[in-house]
Amino acid sequence: MSASAFTLLFLCFVFLTLGLRLWLAWRHGRHVLAHRAQVPAAFADKIPLDAHQKAADYTLARLKVGALELVVETGLLLALTLGGGLQSIHDLFTRWLAAGSIWHGIAFLGGLSVVSFLVGLPFSLWRTFVTEARFGFNTTTLSVFIGDLLKGALVAIVIGVPVMALVLWMMQASGPNWWVWVWAFWLGFNMLVMVLYPIVIAPLFNKFTPLEDGALKTRIEALLTRCGFRSSGLFVMDGSRRSAHGNAYFTGLGAAKRIVFFDTLITKLDANEVEAVLAHELGHFKRRHLLQRVAFMAAASFVLLALLGWLIGQPFFYEGLGMQARDAAVALALFLYVLPIFTFPLTPLGSLWSRKHEFEADAYAASHAQAGDLVSALVKLYRDNAGTLTPDPLYSAFYDSHPPAPVRIARLQTA
Repeated sequence: MSASAFTLLFLCFVFLTLGLRLWLAWRHGRHVLAHRAQVPAAFADKIPLDAHQKAADYTLARLKVGALELVVETGLLLALTLGGGLQSIHDLFTRWLAAGSIWHGIAFLGGLSVVSFLVGLPFSLWRTFVTEARFGFNTTTLSVFIGDLLKGALVAIVIGVPVMALVLWMMQASGPNWWVWVWAFWLGFNMLVMVLYPIVIAPLFNKFTPLEDGALKTRIEALLTRCGFRSSGLFVMDGSRRSAHGNAYFTGLGAAKRIVFFDTLITKLDANEVEAVLAHELGHFKRRHLLQRVAFMAAASFVLLALLGWLIGQPFFYEGLGMQARDAAVALALFLYVLPIFTFPLTPLGSLWSRKHEFEADAYAASHAQAGDLVSALVKLYRDNAGTLTPDPLYSAFYDSHPPAPVRIARLQTA
């Protein structure tokens, strides 16, 4: 393929993706607005009109910010590639470091990360301190926000730099099949992170307190026994320090598995509902959804790294994206920046797979707890988290990892 042909192909995907995403957002906003005036019949006796309208307004506000961010991100992508931004950053670090060296590659990739972070920071600030605050969800202070950024940067440096250095070294020193070694390392690294995250990284950002003895803990332990689930503990996370949204999840692998409840969830739901929500989360584990996702990640990363192993030797890949420099770090940066554009059409398949898992987890919960309790918990969470009950069907099919509320609850009510 010629460089000009690849440039044209890239531009077609960029603008088709941008157009499709903006069109889907417009459809979603129009659909939500059209149904704003009336609560769906299935929820008329459970969710008041003002809560339904708040969810609609919250959805519309997020869509507007998201659309603007999408346009800015697309502009950044074009500026970095065809606009010569990547080449300029690459050339900047050659003043102090030898081009193609591992340290130059780390500086180059780190510089790109800083640029992307700075472009995205205003949107993160707006979402947190304007959109979330407007609808009563934000509990984050500026000091906590800045502290999270600093701790995130520290984690990225302490973990990211050695990982980046090792990957670049393997790309340079392992011959034409370097991508196999990188794949094996990346797979092992991800497994290690899954084990260490709940006990090393997560506590840097949140406080995890063992669930207090009492009726709720006794009830949950009985559920875990019925389901044959063994964990390293039940914890309550101080989610209210940053947001009024509530959730629950389990994290980790093997003996490091933890069950975590947001403190906001425990205050909003009664014991029966908390048990039902946890039964849903256990359903993901018992139906081996985590293992399926790990297997998919392994297979997908194998294919993608093999593709990068081929592209790294193709002149059109660099020239077609505005780069004269050709080294391991440049190839990796180009690949990571343009990959989402070319894989975006596959988004609905991932969403469909995720919704299938949600239905399976709901069915498991209905067989180990009361389906009615899960329904009432979901209704409260949709209400309190301002989740829209009337998503555009096409938008939902494309993006939503969870089934629409009416579909999900209707299925539970027949369980």
